[in-house]
Amino acid sequence: MALIKFLASSTGRGVRAVAGIVLIALGLLVVQGTGGIIIAVVGLLPLLAGLFDFCVFAPLFGAPFSGKEIRSK
Repeated sequence: MALIKFLASSTGRGVRAVAGIVLIALGLLVVQGTGGIIIAVVGLLPLLAGLFDFCVFAPLFGAPFSGKEIRSK
């Protein structure tokens, strides 16, 4: 649960957003081709999760999907 609380924190949101940007850049600029597009699309998930404050893995650990709800507990 500590990981989920970290991911819901402002630092965790920033880390997810940066990781998403790195994956997108890696896919489009380094790997290229079909594999690069797949990596870039996968990078959208952590980027959007960080920007819109939701945690994809939280429900797997019995926590709410919304970062705001996780922080309020």
